Order: sequence, then C-alpha cells, then structure tokens
Amino acid sequence: MAAQTKQVVGPNKVVAVYFTLKNDAGEVIETNRRGGKPLIYLHGVKAILPGLEQALEGKAKDDQFSVSVPPELAWGHHRPEFVEKVMRSTLPADVALQPGMLLRGTDPNGRPVAATVVKIEGDEVTVDRNHPLAGKVLHYEVIVAGVRDATREEVMHGHVHGPGGAHH
Repeated sequence: MAAQTKQVVGPNKVVAVYFTLKNDAGEVIETNRRGGKPLIYLHGVKAILPGLEQALEGKAKDDQFSVSVPPELAWGHHRPEFVEKVMRSTLPADVALQPGMLLRGTDPNGRPVAATVVKIEGDEVTVDRNHPLAGKVLHYEVIVAGVRDATREEVMHGHVHGPGGAHH
C-alpha cells in the first residue's frame, strides 16, 4: 500500500480552520473555537484576509500557529477621509442612534456600506466608514482542521459548496 501524500494549503484547496483573533491588548475579538464550526474557504480567491491567507500557505491538517497580520494585509490603514459628518435626517428615523453603533445600508449603486456612529451633535452625526479593525494589527491563533482538493465546480464558482453541491 502506497503512503498517502499529506494535503497542504495552496491554490484550489478547500481549507477548514479554527481561529482566535485578538487585539494588541490580548483581548479576544472573535473566535470559532468555543463549540463553533471551522471557517471553511477556498484558498487563493481572496476569500479571507491576505495576511492570514499568506500565513496558511503550505500548512497541513493539524498544524497550529500564531501570526500577527499588519493593517496593510488586513483591513487597511485608517483613512481620515472616511470619517464624515452627515445630517441626522439622512439616516433612518426609526433608529435610536448611539456612539459606537454600527449602521448598515446601501450606497446609491446598491453596494453594501457600513459606518460606525462616532458622535452626535444636534442634527449632525459623525460617522466612520472605515472597517472597525482598520489600522489595527490582528493577532491570530490558528489550527488547520482540514485540507482537501476543491471540486472543479468549486474552482469554477470561486467558492466552497456545501454537502450535496452548490446551494445558490
């Protein structure tokens, strides 16, 4: 019986990972380790942050590692031009605005947009359209839960399909 070659993370591989994301202070921002399901993605199609994808390259099932991803390989640097004042009347009237609140909507072209309420002063609301993690170094602890070849259909569609094929 021939020895089976171990699958490694690379282009056109479906990868499953457990991760914990922490900030510089070591506080957990997000994790899928506590009873969660692994994040499953198609490698090489920009489905995850570039810095994390680069760190996973060449890893195999059961590999564990930590990586710090700089802003330029994550959500980018904080862009001051994305912080702006808008009139309260341009925002949904039925929402009780509070600083720190995340607003979601669409732009005039129908693309999704999100903004964080920074400050409310009378009829003016300061919002920040930067991603909440823009400008931050992201610290990941990762366990590779699985690696397999993507199906031809998954490669053609550019994403992973669930059990039984495409669900779209």
